[in-house]
Amino acid sequence: MTRFALRSAATRSAATLLLSLSLAACGAGGGSNQQSQQPEQRQSTIWDLFSNRRDSNDTVAVNKYLWNASLDVLNFLPIQSVDPFTGVIVTGYGTPPGGGRSYRATIHITDPALDARSLRLSLQGAGGSAVAPDTVRAVEDAIMTRARQLRVADGKL
Repeated sequence: MTRFALRSAATRSAATLLLSLSLAACGAGGGSNQQSQQPEQRQSTIWDLFSNRRDSNDTVAVNKYLWNASLDVLNFLPIQSVDPFTGVIVTGYGTPPGGGRSYRATIHITDPALDARSLRLSLQGAGGSAVAPDTVRAVEDAIMTRARQLRVADGKL
């Protein structure tokens, strides 16, 4: 064996030993008789982000009624991703009740105001085909109507 091969083997052995010891240390102290040094923190949910706390930097700047109405109206579509901080909801393909054509939607809520200008909706048919503007307008109207209903039911007029 050459000198380089011996040095390389020794380096690998040392690295393996160091990694093993560090992983073993991670598991240490997991017994039930030890108390945590840190105070328990309350877990928050996505809905806590919509609160009206002004002292926090993690509140969402989208309208919660439009957000909930979008999820209610398009509940037949599977959710692929949501981002309440940017106001984007992306769905997968789904067929509406009583319909024969599948759609997917991308919803973008751009403002905290309960206003039609705050809602951007994009619909696609199966295979990326275009959807009639009347269909898009009907879904937007349904979301706006549901958002107003949620606001009235909330009692914050």
